[in-house]
Amino acid sequence: MSERKVLNKYYPPDFDPSKLPKLKLSKERQYVIRTMAPFNMRCKTCGEYIYKGKKFNSRKETCQDQTYLGLRIFRFYIKCPRCLAEITFKTDLENCDYEMEHGATRNFEAVRLAEKQAEQEQKEKDDEIASNPMMVLEKRTKDSRMEMERLEQLEELRDINARHASLDHSNVLTFHMEYEKQLQKLQDDEDEKFIKSVFGKGEVSADGIKRIEDESDEEDGLPLKKRQAIAIAGSSKPTDVLSQEPRKELNKPKPVWEKSVGSLKSKSTLNGLVRAKKPSTEMKKKPDAIGLVSKPDLSKTETNTALRRAATLESAPSSSATPSGLSLLSNYPDSGSNSD
Repeated sequence: MSERKVLNKYYPPDFDPSKLPKLKLSKERQYVIRTMAPFNMRCKTCGEYIYKGKKFNSRKETCQDQTYLGLRIFRFYIKCPRCLAEITFKTDLENCDYEMEHGATRNFEAVRLAEKQAEQEQKEKDDEIASNPMMVLEKRTKDSRMEMERLEQLEELRDINARHASLDHSNVLTFHMEYEKQLQKLQDDEDEKFIKSVFGKGEVSADGIKRIEDESDEEDGLPLKKRQAIAIAGSSKPTDVLSQEPRKELNKPKPVWEKSVGSLKSKSTLNGLVRAKKPSTEMKKKPDAIGLVSKPDLSKTETNTALRRAATLESAPSSSATPSGLSLLSNYPDSGSNSD
């Protein structure tokens, strides 16, 4: 089955449109259309009021014997919603309105009546002026006088505008550009002052990088703590501390977890437990550095005892405040002799 809605239909090769039968319709044919009541009306049969804008399924026809300037006039047929009596009205092209024919009466409209009365008075007045030549002359004189007064008023307004319009557009633009330049310059100066106040005495480049001044030779000879105290005292802003060197931690006590009873990593603590078989010349000279006198005729046992004492004295500064168990063991002189 073909589609119901298509763009192109099939025409056979032998199709001849002139052979199609033409539908002949009468000129008095009526069309059923949906329309609205153009004005407020009242039915003559039952007295029902029909307000403006009420919708009806009406019949429309063309008036055969009535035209206006070659335009057709249409007539409409509606039924009363209460008694179903027929009501007719037609178009009024001369007044751009609708005209009631029969079946109902149009309600009173004060605005429409006032407009019609004003138009009628104006028409009568124009007819009277056109018929009386003296009134035509008076009207013409009055119109010329009004025109002269309006021209004088316009000239006065032009003179007033010319007196007050002493400004030149080019001067206004130049003044505005100079004002913008001065305002930008003031903003740049304020920004530069703010940067200097924040970064202190150091030089600030165009990129916003602070150049710290080199310290003098006199300050190099001072201790670190004293230099830092002088820098902090001389700084006027809290942010000057950022440009100072970081403080080094001096004599900071070690935490508890770094302290131990004994340390097996230091070689000095084991020197007391090792006994040299043959002391070398370097080991003989070592006691002289700590104030002990070495004698060439000492016995073997005395030499070993002196070496152990020297090793103990060397390991004492590096060890912690609490002596380790291995260092206490090395202080006994009998430990070396019993091992023999």
